[in-house]
Amino acid sequence: MFPPLTDLAALLGIDLVVCAACLRLLNLWRGPSYSVRPWTKWAAAVCVVLLWMPAGAAALPVLAYIRGVTSDLSITFVALACTSLWVQLRGLPGLPGRERAVVFYSVAVAAVFLYPLALGWGDWDAYRSGWGAPGMLLALLVLAVGCVARGLRLLPASIALALLAWTAGLLESTNLWDYLVDPWLATGAIVYCAKAIVGKLLVRLGVLQP
Repeated sequence: MFPPLTDLAALLGIDLVVCAACLRLLNLWRGPSYSVRPWTKWAAAVCVVLLWMPAGAAALPVLAYIRGVTSDLSITFVALACTSLWVQLRGLPGLPGRERAVVFYSVAVAAVFLYPLALGWGDWDAYRSGWGAPGMLLALLVLAVGCVARGLRLLPASIALALLAWTAGLLESTNLWDYLVDPWLATGAIVYCAKAIVGKLLVRLGVLQP
């Protein structure tokens, strides 16, 4: 019997994220050159196959053990991983800094807003709004339209994909928040924002060159 679609979707998402991260590490030495090395595509293919190989006494795919640690990853994270894979395998320049910054700042703000309230640090549980609250859907629409009006595409596309996946019930969770953000993506976004803020501060102080 085939596993449920939600399990396949979750494992595939983890697979794409892990492959994108491994490929990124392998390409760090590449420098300013964006030419695709012949072994790059082979490395990605080998990574995909190895992660689906059964392992352990339960003969479960390696991805299943990773899922036990990471849990299901958000659609936003998977979309970013797919974009990274496409850029690296095609030998294209990285995403514009403005596109990347908007996504990470948005995720960081959402995480700072969501997780403390969900843990009971306030009188209102923001996580509840993920079960189809009109206010949350309206906020996402306004954010997406605002980004499109400014020529930004990555964040609106990520929101659209998350909404489509949520509507289709692609993940085990039925809460929209879990399709938009996850703790791993949130941590990375917060680190990215902290580095950017500290960097700008050091530039203003004259410690670093702009």
